[in-house]
Amino acid sequence: MKNSIMTIMKKEFTRFFTDRRMVLTTVLMPGLMIYVLYSFMGSGLASQFETTEDYKASVYAVDLPESMRALEDNGAFLEFTEISQEETDKAKEELASSEAGFDVLAVFPRDFDAQVAAYDVTAGGKAPAVELYYNSTDNDSQSSYNMMTEMLNTYESALANKFDINPGGEGYDMATDEDLSAQIFSMMVPMLLMIFLFSGCMAVAPESIAGEKERGTIATLLVTPMKRSHLAIGKIVSLSVIAILSGLSSFLGMMLSLPKMMGGAEGVDASVYNMTDYVLVLFVVLSTVLVIITIVSVISAFARNVKEATGWVTPVMIISMLLGVTSMIPSLCKTEPVWFLIPLYNSVQSMNGIFSMNADVLNIAVTVAANVCYAGIGVFVLAKMFDNEKIMFSK
Repeated sequence: MKNSIMTIMKKEFTRFFTDRRMVLTTVLMPGLMIYVLYSFMGSGLASQFETTEDYKASVYAVDLPESMRALEDNGAFLEFTEISQEETDKAKEELASSEAGFDVLAVFPRDFDAQVAAYDVTAGGKAPAVELYYNSTDNDSQSSYNMMTEMLNTYESALANKFDINPGGEGYDMATDEDLSAQIFSMMVPMLLMIFLFSGCMAVAPESIAGEKERGTIATLLVTPMKRSHLAIGKIVSLSVIAILSGLSSFLGMMLSLPKMMGGAEGVDASVYNMTDYVLVLFVVLSTVLVIITIVSVISAFARNVKEATGWVTPVMIISMLLGVTSMIPSLCKTEPVWFLIPLYNSVQSMNGIFSMNADVLNIAVTVAANVCYAGIGVFVLAKMFDNEKIMFSK
């Protein structure tokens, strides 16, 4: 038994690792491309919202009151330019065309300061209103509008400052950096990892089984004095190793680039996880690959060629992606052990628990055991298919 299985595994490894192009595209390129792509995405997203440290918002103001001018003189990140009431419509048109030489148009009531001083909240009258016009498609205009709004809100609060809220400005958010990292990784990593693992399996399994049927070389293996179960085990184990290498490459690229993809968000750091967490993830990944490679192998055995196998596997991959999304929806994240008997879903929820730092060893054990059982069933089914000449020699 051992010799037969090792012979099949050696054959598959030789076919794969002696093909430099296949090694490059299946193992090395996924991780590298994911790292480069996610890093560029993060840099691009961050640049959309960044402003320079000495940036000042340019505000055109109608009837600018002295109180606002005083705020500008006190170092506010705003630079006012006064315009007349007659120039208001033209300024609005310039903002709408995204070709304005300023960021925000602020229209104050005449005698704004006097109206504010005379306004009585208890009287129930209409309060003085400031109109702010901006263009949300322009990043500078949007940022300047936010700055102007914050400044006016602060000024309004200062007029009747009876109490303060969080005066220190720091130490009130009780969430730690570990909590932030856990939230982001637990939502994104399970889905992405399922996609990477499925992609790795699709890259090798259809070619190994459906490809050999298409070329006619599967017949040579079937006529050898070897048990069909040994052939099935050898195929699945060797293909699983190759798929894991592809998945690990993608996983490393993702983990290294995810903080950059988040725009360098403070506190997002994969180092919050310890070796135990990664060992648990490894067990889940290994068992998941066995299930996925078994599913893809069985489908490939039914298919007449690689193209047909790929077409049949694609809907299964879409289902896997949908199951991956469940990690983002709390109501779909179950914790009862019975739910961890569902293939693929159990892997997503196990990884979600690990990355959210709420790993349940029992659920992970159920997941791994169930996946190994499903893989065993798949090996039995695949062996029976190898025995069926109608399936293996269909054209």
